[in-house]
Formats: sequence, C-alpha cells, structure tokens
Amino acid sequence: MGFVVVATALAVLALITQAGVLALQRAYPRQGRRVEVKGACLNVLDTGPRDTSTPPIVMIHGASSNLRTMRLPLGDMLAKTRRVILVDRPGHGWSPRQHLEDSTPAIQARMIDEALEKLGVARAVIVVHSWAGALGARMALDYPRRVAGLVMLAPVAYPWRGGVGRYTKIITTPVIGPLLAYTITLPLGYFLTEAGARKVFLPQTMPDGFVENTATPLLLRPRAFLANARDLVTLKAAVREQAPRYAEISAPVVVITGDADKSVWPDIHSRPFAATVPHARLLILPGVGHMVQNAAPELVIREIDAMMGQLAPRESYPKPPRRA
Repeated sequence: MGFVVVATALAVLALITQAGVLALQRAYPRQGRRVEVKGACLNVLDTGPRDTSTPPIVMIHGASSNLRTMRLPLGDMLAKTRRVILVDRPGHGWSPRQHLEDSTPAIQARMIDEALEKLGVARAVIVVHSWAGALGARMALDYPRRVAGLVMLAPVAYPWRGGVGRYTKIITTPVIGPLLAYTITLPLGYFLTEAGARKVFLPQTMPDGFVENTATPLLLRPRAFLANARDLVTLKAAVREQAPRYAEISAPVVVITGDADKSVWPDIHSRPFAATVPHARLLILPGVGHMVQNAAPELVIREIDAMMGQLAPRESYPKPPRRA
C-alpha cells in the first residue's frame, strides 16, 4: 500500500511538472533566433545598431539564469549605441543541448565560438558574469582571434573550498536526480525562486519584478535544472584544469567585482586572476554584491566603452548574414 501511495504521488507530481513546463514556456516565450552548433541549438538575441567599425559585444550569463539576466538592464543600455549579442548558454533558457555532460567551460566555449562564426562575427568583446567567467577565460585561451577584449563581472576563475549545494549535488546523481527533477523540483522551486534570487543580490535589494522580467522560472524545467546542476558540479574541476594557463591570455581584460560578494569571493577569484593575466585591470566596488551588472551598469558600460576605444582600429568587421 505504501508503494502504491508513493508511486501515485510521484505520478501526480510528474503531471504537475509537465503542465508547469508548458505554462512556463507560454509565459516566457523565446527572445532571439536559433543557431545550430555541434551538440546544441543556441538561442541568440542580436540587437542594437550594426556598426562594422567596432566589434560587437557578446554577453554570456552565469548559472541559474538565461540571457535576459544580462539584457536587463545592461544589455538594453549597451544596445542603444552598440551591437549586442546575448546568448542562452547550452542547456539554459531556450538553448537545449543534446548531452547533459556538455557542461564544462571548454565545451560551451567551443559551441559559442561556432555560433559566432555562423553569425559572421570575426571578433567580439566578450562580457561574462559569474559561472561564465570561467567560460570567458576559456574562450580567450582557446579562441584568441575571436576575443578582442574580455569584461568579467564577479567571475568564477579558480577552485574554491567546499563544493556546491546538497540538493544540486543530489540532482546530478543517476536515477535519483532525474526522478526529483521531473517530479518535485518545479512545484517546490516555484515557491523558493524569489527568495533565492533575493539572496544573490545582497547587500543590494533585488529590483521589483526581477524574477518575472528575467524569466528566471525557466530554470525549473527538468532538463534545464539538470543541465544547470551539472554545470555547477563540474565547474570546480574545470577551473582547476584551466587556471594554470591564465598567463597565456593576450586579450585586454577588465575584471569588475564587489567586495561584498558572498557568492563568488573576490579574494579567491578576481584578485588572483587579475594578478595573473598580463593585460588585466581590476575594479573592486565597495559595498557591492554579486549582481554587478545591476548594481553599477553605468560603470560597466564606461569600462566597455573604454576598452572599445583602446582596441586597435580595424577597417571593418564582417556584417551578419542576411536573414531570410
């Protein structure tokens, strides 16, 4: 009898989850276009004026989010004067990936580089946040011709003490993880998402409507939740592997972080990274937490503009292919 009750409860939760997925995808429709790459179909939002005299700005979000997190407010502000390309990382937002194992910065950097090639982007200024700090560093290492400059916001760059949250680790466990993802994660997460987002903003206050405006609940879909957990669990080993190469980065780099960031500690990540990379500059903002792009968007834009001004002038950058 107990088995029947549990099985029935799980079946009901699975049906609720599937209904929830459909509701979320209606509530937060795709923003952007599909770009097919090996192992994924990336969702890319290409916006702003096409100025072929300067490279476009490519913005890549961190964990537990999607491209809208980088769009509001920073991406929209930049797009008033610059071409801005926002990317849903593989497995996040509206970018499905074929294999959950494709979770490392190296693999995702290869996918994004391939997408930029298909968009006709020869070189770009890459702007990354949090988890994507490791991805941006990897792009600068593996695809230096693509990366004209790198702007890192509260980036992850090195191994840290400890691991990841217990539930995140459980979600990556075979059988048990998918069972939880396809039953209780969405109903439970619906009530916890806003509180979790508020914590990431501390000591700043989360903007009103942030969770809705950035489509954060898309994370609760089972495949997205599993992909995000896999990204987090494999990140520590990935940065341990690539960190010894950071001195090879040749692109100009600006690292912007807050001294009140309790999610990605500056002393573990930003300070040593900026001290290692030859052409890196570090800005530490007093009293600012993890969401640098929300706390100081004007400052970030000034730094991006300053980097653009310092880049060697080029005759032109290829225009994107014509849309049908």
